[in-house]
Amino acid sequence: MDTTLKIPFYAKVALIFISVLSFVFTMQVGQGIIIPIVFAILIAILLNPLVNYLIRKKINKIVSISIAVFLAIFVVLGILYIISSQVTMFSETYPQLKEKFSLTSTELVKWIAERFNISETKIVAWINATESEAIHNLAIGERLTEAGRMIVIVMLLPVYLFMILFYKSLLLEFIRKLFRSEYHIAVAEVLMNTKRIIQSYLVGLFFEMIIIAVLNSTGLLLLGIDYAIILGITGALLNVIPYVGGIIAIALPMIIAFVTKDSLTYSFLVFCVYIFIQFVDNHYIIPRIVASRVQINALISIIVVLIGSAVWGIPGMFLSIPLTAIIKVIFDHIEPLKPWGFLLGNIVPTASRFSFANKKIKS
Repeated sequence: MDTTLKIPFYAKVALIFISVLSFVFTMQVGQGIIIPIVFAILIAILLNPLVNYLIRKKINKIVSISIAVFLAIFVVLGILYIISSQVTMFSETYPQLKEKFSLTSTELVKWIAERFNISETKIVAWINATESEAIHNLAIGERLTEAGRMIVIVMLLPVYLFMILFYKSLLLEFIRKLFRSEYHIAVAEVLMNTKRIIQSYLVGLFFEMIIIAVLNSTGLLLLGIDYAIILGITGALLNVIPYVGGIIAIALPMIIAFVTKDSLTYSFLVFCVYIFIQFVDNHYIIPRIVASRVQINALISIIVVLIGSAVWGIPGMFLSIPLTAIIKVIFDHIEPLKPWGFLLGNIVPTASRFSFANKKIKS
C-alpha cells in the first residue's frame, strides 16, 4: 500500500513562503552574529592555500594561521590608511568646498527662478524643508547603532577567521557526517567547486579593484579634479557592488567636478571617462581577471544585491553575489533543484521550445 503523503500544490506554496520568510527573518535578526561568520568563512577560503603552503614548509599550524590572519589584517589596514589620509586632506579643505557649494546652489536657485518664473523664496523654503526632512529620516540613533554593529563585526572577524582555519578539518568532517555515504562524492564536489569559485572570485575582485582605482585616479588627475585619489579609490570600492555601485561611483566625482570647477564641461568629461572605464571593466577586465567564475546572470545579480541590501544593509550587498554563487553550486548538484540553478546561471538558450496543446512553440 502506498503511504506516501501527497501535499496539495497550494500547501506546498504556503510552506515555501513560510520557510522563506522564516529564513529571511532569522538572517535579519541574527545578522550581528551571522555576518562576521560569513565574512570569516569567505576570507578563510581565500587564505586556506597560504596556510596549507606554510604548513607544508614545516611551520607550526598555529603560527601558519597567525601569519595568514595578520597578513590579511595588514592589507586591510593599508587600504584604510590610504583612504584615511585622503579623507584628512578632504576634511582640511571642506570649508572651501562648502563655500563653493553654497555659491553654486545660490546661482542654481536664481537660474531656476528666472527660467521657470518661480519665487526664489519658495525654492529656498522647499530646499530647507527637504533638508530638514532628510536629516530627520537619517535617524541618527539608528546610524550610530549601525556603526557600532560594524565595529563589532570588524573586531570579531579576526577571531572567527583564526578559529575557522584552525578547526577546518573538524568542520569538514562534520559536514561529511551529515550525509549518508552515497552522497559523499556529491558533497565533496560541492565543497571543491565552492572553494574554487570563492577563491577565484575574491582574488579576481581584489586585482580588479586595484586596476579600477588606478584608472579612476589617473583619469581624474588628468582632468584636474580635486580629491582625485580618494574619489578613484572610493569608486573602485563601490564598483565591487554590482550595477548599483557603478552608478554611485560615477555620481560622486561628477558632483565634485560640478562644485569645484567653473564649467559643466568637467562634469561631462568625468562622466565620459567613467563610462569608458566601466566599458573596459565590463568587457575586458572582468572576463579576464574575475574570469566569470561566478556565473550569475545580470537580472538575478541585481535582484540579490537589492535583497542583500534590504536584509543586511551594505554588508549584504557585498555578500550577495558570492553567496548566490554558492547556492547555485548546491542547486546544480541536487536533481530537483537543477532548474533553479539553471535560472540563476548566465547561459541563455538561443531558442526555447515547449509543447502546448500538441503544438510546438518556438520563441
